[in-house]
Amino acid sequence: MAELTLARGALDRDRLLRLLQDYGVYAGVLVLLLFNFAFTPHFVSAANFRTQAVQVAPVLIVALGMALAIGTEGVDLSVGSVMALSTSLLSLYLGYGPWIATLTAVIGGIVVGVANGALIAFVGVQPIVATLALMVAGRGLALVLLPQLKDVRDPGLASLGSGDVLGVPYLVLIAAALALLVAFVVRRTTFGRQVLAIGDSRPAARLAGLPVRRVLVVVYVCSGALAAIAGVLATARLTASDPTSLGTLMELSAITAVVVGGTPLSGGRVRIGGTVAGAVLIQLLTTTLIKHDLPPSWTQIAQAVVIVLAVYAARERGRR
Repeated sequence: MAELTLARGALDRDRLLRLLQDYGVYAGVLVLLLFNFAFTPHFVSAANFRTQAVQVAPVLIVALGMALAIGTEGVDLSVGSVMALSTSLLSLYLGYGPWIATLTAVIGGIVVGVANGALIAFVGVQPIVATLALMVAGRGLALVLLPQLKDVRDPGLASLGSGDVLGVPYLVLIAAALALLVAFVVRRTTFGRQVLAIGDSRPAARLAGLPVRRVLVVVYVCSGALAAIAGVLATARLTASDPTSLGTLMELSAITAVVVGGTPLSGGRVRIGGTVAGAVLIQLLTTTLIKHDLPPSWTQIAQAVVIVLAVYAARERGRR
């Protein structure tokens, strides 16, 4: 009888952990929304919702690339530096037109992604070490190219940063389109299945004949390109290039969004819907703390707590 009771207790705990990992992020978003509806002045307004959506767009775009990297049991710590590098390149080449400047900025992100992927796939460097090196080098290069803040005065970029379609900002539409694209790639393409197989077991994927090295390089190229796009969009919204601060701690926000969204750090699974909800959760958490006069440092502490809880839930499920 006692053994039966213990078994039921373990089953209930496992079910609770499963629900927490699968749906906890959506519950968290709902709780924060209800709290702000009730206790935050002027939260319920079209202007505020627009602001929240615009601010979360770059985080979501970066988190999409991070989700692919984590899905292969890796990580990309260089995403914030790629954003800084993209804003420097955008400012330097803006004289050739916004399209050339944007393409150059994205190519810069792709080059960083190729370097990350090559170090991981061909040299055998651990992802955290390889991307840490590029994080330092990328930020340094961005500051060499553009040592200080510079205003970006271009009508095309200004329109991209502040324009909308039927009231929906361009930045939000781009982020939503990229989320749908990545979700389709993960769930409906051979490449997506290869990413999950590599994250599940890289040796087994290699024995099965999968192009492990090529897939890893492409994953980090995608992460770099998405981070560069986020940097361009953030620059367009701010109408200024600031490689000193742009993208700072973005890797923390992206990892938080991915992990809280249900993608395990052990790889083998990518939840794009959860990643979107995770990005929204981080934005709402930041907004809630700021609007209630708490210092920005509390946001970082809150994100750390959320990460620990999400990893704990995934770890406990994995043990079972």
